[in-house]
Amino acid sequence: MRIVSQQPNRARIAPLAVLPVFFDLIDKRVIAIGGSEPASWKIELLAAAGAHVQVLAPVESWCDELVALAETSRTAGTISLVDCHWAPSDMSGAALAVADIEDDAEAAAFVEAAQRQGVPYNVIDRPAYCQFQFGSIVNRSPVVVGISTAGAAPILGQAVRRRIETLLPATLTDWAQLAQRVRGAVMARLEAGPKRRAFWERLAERAFGDTPPTAADGDIERNNANPIPGRVTLVGAGPGDADLLTIKAVRALQSADVILFDDLVSAEVLELARREAKRMLVGKRAARESCKQEDINAMMLGLAQQGMHVVRLKSGDPMIFGRAGEEIEMLERHGIAVSVVPGITAALALASRLGLSLTHRDHAQSVHFVTGHSRQGVLPDTLNWRALSDPATTSVYYMSRRTLPQIVAQLQAQGMSLSTPAIIAGNVGRADEQVWRGTIGEAIAAVTAFPLSAPTIFAVGNALQMRAVANPALAVSA
Repeated sequence: MRIVSQQPNRARIAPLAVLPVFFDLIDKRVIAIGGSEPASWKIELLAAAGAHVQVLAPVESWCDELVALAETSRTAGTISLVDCHWAPSDMSGAALAVADIEDDAEAAAFVEAAQRQGVPYNVIDRPAYCQFQFGSIVNRSPVVVGISTAGAAPILGQAVRRRIETLLPATLTDWAQLAQRVRGAVMARLEAGPKRRAFWERLAERAFGDTPPTAADGDIERNNANPIPGRVTLVGAGPGDADLLTIKAVRALQSADVILFDDLVSAEVLELARREAKRMLVGKRAARESCKQEDINAMMLGLAQQGMHVVRLKSGDPMIFGRAGEEIEMLERHGIAVSVVPGITAALALASRLGLSLTHRDHAQSVHFVTGHSRQGVLPDTLNWRALSDPATTSVYYMSRRTLPQIVAQLQAQGMSLSTPAIIAGNVGRADEQVWRGTIGEAIAAVTAFPLSAPTIFAVGNALQMRAVANPALAVSA
């Protein structure tokens, strides 16, 4: 007896406005009506897909772009220009028909002719006369991504395309071509099941690593016999605003198996990570209980040795007061591949938000990034205060909330004027950002308004007196 579920039927997929279908147009004949610029854009796209495009339009309507396009494709023979008006009989044998027609009666006649011949049709920018639509495209051929808004908002489709472009490395084309070349051999030599799946999963994982494939990547036996090597990527998370991440940083987060992140990394940055990635807080902050660097090193090494892609996500830039050098040296000593993705450090983020340059032709010819917090939790005793007290140098002291009074005392002892411009900033780039501007003589009192727990920088130098946006909210967003 067949048992039938009594559970209510539920759609396995939400309703679709359109069905995304990809046409194989290689060596197919396509009819294009019109010689305008919009028509030429579609004609170029059709020819790029391998179609032989026959353009039917009076010669006086041919735009310069169309003529140039036909000239460059003359050798391949993918575009032919015919000086004539179209006729219904032109539809015979066509795979698709595209037209740029403004007149309603002619558009209706075009649609009727296409329907009689069973040819899919599209009148550019006129959805009522379209059986199919051209979406926005991300081209990593043979990987092709199509985006449609069903004609409702083409600009939104273009915005989605730009977002996807940032996630797909240019080298994805090379990896997809490798997959095409080895597919037959994989099907013949690896039985369906875990081994075949493991080969393809390994290739897909490496395809998002921003490097092109090598001959070894196509070696089926070698890749199936050897375990996947682990790797570590040190990624700069910037000051907190996810929009300030580099494209490469987003790609690393999207391909991570495990993310070891600092206490200062924002939730919106973590939100960009692959959903399946395991997130582990290894925060280190002054005067708080935190992970020791030795423990973090051991975690990175152990996870990478298990074949995982480990992302060490650091606030700001990993190469500025991030102990990245120690981590790189340790990983390389154990034979683990490691790469670095830079981030925007707090000093530069602050300067951008205030519209204030840290250098100036007349007031500051150099910049110093200085730690205000040593391993012992106090001001380092190795700093060159003579150089730092030069007001023609912009000095930015990181982790300086607790040591700011000592910094001011050292600068004053070297003869720096208490009227030298200064800025204190906490939680740069976040919703709870605090910024104070004044002089170093006023800074000791001003810093007490900043929470001890806030990551704080202290900037000093004559360049800071120059133009700044008084209200960052009024600055034009990039």
